[in-house]
Amino acid sequence: MKRYLDDLVLYDLASKMVILTGPRQVGKTTLSRQLMTNFDASQYLNWDVPQDRAVLQRQSWNPRAKLLVMDEIHKMRDWKGWLKGVVDGRAPGQALLVTGSARMETFRQGGDSLAGRYFSFRLHPFSVREWCEQQGASASEALDHLLARGGFPEPCLAADPVQADRWRMQYFNDLIREDVVEFSRVHEINTMRMFVEMLRERVGSPLSLASIARDLAVSPATLKRYLDILQALFIVFTVQPWHRNVARALLQSPKVYFFDTGLIKGDEGVRLENAVAGMLLKHAHFLRDSAGREVGLHYIRTKDGAEVDFALSENGELSHLIECKQGDNKPHRSLVRFAEQFRSAESTQIVRNLRQEEFRNEIRITDAATWLQTLAA
Repeated sequence: MKRYLDDLVLYDLASKMVILTGPRQVGKTTLSRQLMTNFDASQYLNWDVPQDRAVLQRQSWNPRAKLLVMDEIHKMRDWKGWLKGVVDGRAPGQALLVTGSARMETFRQGGDSLAGRYFSFRLHPFSVREWCEQQGASASEALDHLLARGGFPEPCLAADPVQADRWRMQYFNDLIREDVVEFSRVHEINTMRMFVEMLRERVGSPLSLASIARDLAVSPATLKRYLDILQALFIVFTVQPWHRNVARALLQSPKVYFFDTGLIKGDEGVRLENAVAGMLLKHAHFLRDSAGREVGLHYIRTKDGAEVDFALSENGELSHLIECKQGDNKPHRSLVRFAEQFRSAESTQIVRNLRQEEFRNEIRITDAATWLQTLAA
């Protein structure tokens, strides 16, 4: 199955090493193997496979391979220094694709010895746009399906909802039992699981780590470390409030969302908000990774409690204000307020169940599925 990043990664492989990150089971390996068919000779090596690990450690792969795919090498000690040597010493014309999740995504945020040697992409679950293109579905059919199944390939493509639910239970257990253990101490796993369960019920609300810390009898600093781990593992992501002063924005409470909408515990409105958050993040990451555009995802909240679900920014200026509703076609009063305050931004209220599109108070009230289909990815 061709994904939305295939052609872009293939293009960049002609000139740079490409690092592809994303959640577990989002399709990185499938995308890699799909790209291998474009090369006369290619080789796939996975650090988790003992035989492949030995080849990687000896650097005894086929020097004539036109494409080398290295998976999960971030688990190697000093992997960046090792990879720098591989990049600089590879055979002429040999393309190199490095894939992984978790720590690799964490490391890419800091300065490293690979600077200038690679392009990077973040692979996301299916969105309305991608599902429509893949399956020939209408926008509304795509949104309904993604809200029911989440956007990960296996549950999306499962024959029935039971198979999707079985996948999700196993996926969640494996994330906590196997991946989280790499970052934390074994005795913390139960507390981490309870923390995740509490987050599943708090999607879309400003997050108070101090309050949850009291409930779990741990320190807020410990929960902050847990949250960092969950983000590094692509289980959750945070949306920070908009503020021109980045430092002040970071001092305010973020909102937390899950990469897999199927993990959410909440009503249809909460599931819709989580799905929209994921698709907006995919849109922002795609524009940053493929075009170098400074696009960011935020929400807006004032001290008096006025709030708009999401805001997109570009080059430090607000470009879009977005409010999500399940069935309300009346402009949300906070959106009206902020539309007047940020007149250069496009203000939109997206509604899942809408009879007619309207324009009121300079706000576009439009069908959620149709609007989501217009995002960049």
